[in-house]
Amino acid sequence: MPLIPWPASKDDSPPKEIQALASRLRDIPAPVLTLSAFALGSVSTVSGGLLYRRYLRRIKNSDWVTPDVFAKKRWIKGRVTSVGDSDNFRLYHTPAFGWRWPLKFRVIPSTAKDLKDQTLHIRIAGVDAPEAAHFGRPSQPYSEESLAWLRQKILGKTVYCQLFRRDQYSRIVAYVTLSPNFLPGNWVSGKSLPLEMLRAGCVTTYLQAGAEYGKEGKEEYLRVEAEAKAARRGMWANGLTMESPAEYKRRHAASEGSDPPVKKIPAPQTPSQKSWLSRLFSR
Repeated sequence: MPLIPWPASKDDSPPKEIQALASRLRDIPAPVLTLSAFALGSVSTVSGGLLYRRYLRRIKNSDWVTPDVFAKKRWIKGRVTSVGDSDNFRLYHTPAFGWRWPLKFRVIPSTAKDLKDQTLHIRIAGVDAPEAAHFGRPSQPYSEESLAWLRQKILGKTVYCQLFRRDQYSRIVAYVTLSPNFLPGNWVSGKSLPLEMLRAGCVTTYLQAGAEYGKEGKEEYLRVEAEAKAARRGMWANGLTMESPAEYKRRHAASEGSDPPVKKIPAPQTPSQKSWLSRLFSR
């Protein structure tokens, strides 16, 4: 009986196609076969590394976000671990799979100690929330309600972030969407978080130079904010004369004898030249 169970034949020999292939391989010089195997192994190793870097590697914190990620405006998903202010939060990056049943083999830390230096500080792009009490300044009206609304909406939940840039406080400015109800967020976009915040009357549209507004654009943000004002939702319940967060900051900066902080917009980063193989696996 042959070592390899070929389909039964009269002479128990391999099929003619296999014999022809074996004959061709015997005609190839050994150094060429060795070099081909080495090249194939190298390509597989490089491809695997690129796939891991693009789809499997976790971005541990804001320092791990490289200029090419901003240049490509890359999307990431993760779990919101804390909401410290009404327009920013902490995100634990959860790439690829393994975070949910039935394929759950990766765990999101739950304690402050284990989460230290393991999250990205996300600043929601395009909106400005009522200021909480900071640096001896009193809080703005509706700041607590706005914070409570955001916590209820995203804390402990999965969101999707398109990363734009790093601001002057080292936060990652990002366009944020909620997780879709049915299909995975990689296939279909969920609701826009900044638009939901504007619709609820929890924030105002951010109008400073260099602001980003995601795919909807500035005009849509202003339209949704106008709707909330007309319906007297959230911070607009008592009228439209409320001091905006931007006006609040300018007033306090002037009273303290200093100019309001100017947001520095980093110059656009030009992606470095990469090989065709690297570009093939880049998003």
